[in-house]
Amino acid sequence: MKKNSKSKIAKVYSTALYEAAAEKGVIGKVWEDVAKLRAFLQRDKEFALYLASPLWSEEDKEDVLAKTSKILKLDDDTKTCLEIISQNRRMSDLAAILDEFVEVYYRKNNIAEVEVETVKELSAAQDEKLCNVLQKLLGRKIVVKYNLNPLVLGGLRIKCGSQMYDDCLATKLNYLENVMKGK
Repeated sequence: MKKNSKSKIAKVYSTALYEAAAEKGVIGKVWEDVAKLRAFLQRDKEFALYLASPLWSEEDKEDVLAKTSKILKLDDDTKTCLEIISQNRRMSDLAAILDEFVEVYYRKNNIAEVEVETVKELSAAQDEKLCNVLQKLLGRKIVVKYNLNPLVLGGLRIKCGSQMYDDCLATKLNYLENVMKGK
């Protein structure tokens, strides 16, 4: 139940941020800021833990966040949103809010996020061909997130939402093994 309420909180803040940015015509800048903040939180796990910790005062967190915003050169609209999140004592939800903002952005701009697992990086030509095929198949723009996974052995495993296309060698070998065992 607690996870559900955190999800609702993230949706409310991320939607409000998107709508405010769209209204002011700065959605592109806010999108860049969200990407910077997400990358920073993923790189610096201690910073994320600090913001989520109830041991530090909200004033200290606001001060650190203001300094971080200056270093990352965040837009004033993004800073205002961060201040509101801090004043409402929701800094522990910041990562979820940023992640949800990405979802809102993709939904509003008809973009599909596609996860592709491969054993090695695709060449530029392979990447372009895959993106073109996926865009035609899904009927919208796509953003591809690649994950290198040696367990795939070869081929691709593609996920988009609840849909999955699994054409990896590991799956084919498992299927063949089950057929040979009579399962």
